[in-house]
Amino acid sequence: MPNVGFIARREYAALVRGRLFFVSTLVLAGLAMFVAVLPVAAKLIDRGSTTTVAVVSTDPELSRQTRRVLTSMLNSSGSDFDLIAASDEQTALAQVADRELDAAVIASRRPDGQLAFSFHLGETMGQQQTGTLSLGVFGVAVLDYAAHNPVSGFQQPTIDIFKSVGGSDGERPFDASTFASRLIVGAVFGFLIFITIVIYGMWVAQGVVAEKASRVMELLVSAASTRQLVIGKTLGIGLAGATQTTIVLVPALLVLAGEEAIARLVLGQGVGIAASVSSLSPGLLLAFALFYVLGFALYSLVYAAAGSLVSRPEDLQIIALPLSIVAIAGYGMGLLALTGGITGFIRLASYVPFWSPFVMLTRLSVGRVEPWELALSVALLVATIGVVGVVAIRIYGAGVLLYGQRPGLRAYVSAARGR
Repeated sequence: MPNVGFIARREYAALVRGRLFFVSTLVLAGLAMFVAVLPVAAKLIDRGSTTTVAVVSTDPELSRQTRRVLTSMLNSSGSDFDLIAASDEQTALAQVADRELDAAVIASRRPDGQLAFSFHLGETMGQQQTGTLSLGVFGVAVLDYAAHNPVSGFQQPTIDIFKSVGGSDGERPFDASTFASRLIVGAVFGFLIFITIVIYGMWVAQGVVAEKASRVMELLVSAASTRQLVIGKTLGIGLAGATQTTIVLVPALLVLAGEEAIARLVLGQGVGIAASVSSLSPGLLLAFALFYVLGFALYSLVYAAAGSLVSRPEDLQIIALPLSIVAIAGYGMGLLALTGGITGFIRLASYVPFWSPFVMLTRLSVGRVEPWELALSVALLVATIGVVGVVAIRIYGAGVLLYGQRPGLRAYVSAARGR
């Protein structure tokens, strides 16, 4: 009598020996290597970007003076800065954390007349830009002294620098290429999970439909329980997906390791010692493995159950489209978390089980995730897999015996209830 291990090995061998597995692996590996060299391109276009800095001060005159002087000094240095006024310090700091602003400069005047500045720098602010800001506020202090001519004489302004590095407490500078590397790492991880779910989830459903169409299913259900069939099929196909992902990641990581040499060849200078590789922390790799496994487990159970209600391969698109839309929506929100900042809706989406494998992982790649948020996201995902697993096995058990019927909502509900 076949068990889960036997069924899993059978499904695994059937996939990895096929031509489609070989061709898709080559395509994905090439795409991953192409994406791996994008930080070099980010370095090429970095100097054409605009740096947006908010100036916050309870003194309106000091705010206007700071913006006026900084605009003149910064832009005349060859950099492209956009200085804007902000009325609320906490709002400005939140915008820096969510990458809506590159930096915030808090200006204040002490009782003795000395000016004090604090720089709250986002991830895109490098050492050169920080130095330019420091020179600019020194100019603000000089002009302020000339305007007021205090008896105590000129006092050099105090400058406190706070660096945001992906939510960590580090103070190391982050230039644009390094920041782009972290975004690319998150995008690649999210893309791999998305591709695995869509491609291998469909293979789970197609395998079930093929077994029903050839009447092999009737033999399988008489030799093994529906629980063994569902778990064995999803496990075997999932291992095939993990094998392909590993094959894709290895050459991509080799390219990342040689990123410094590539940058010197193309740019004549490095981009930082293996910037992208340094973004691959053990914690992020562990999170990728965790969400990869849990995300595929959730979707593959749904695909297996839905595929059991289809008798003909041409009817598979009826169930494939809605499931693909759900996955595409999650992947899209994951990209928004990387490129558009972390909004309230994105935070909420990172807890939704069908979206969290994409969104929470990409949030982790750029930081700013509290431990309780990660724990809640994983707990909800695991609990959902348990519930979906019970329902999927019930649907599978009833669906594999349905022939010549087009799937509908009533069929799903009846099967889930075990009727």
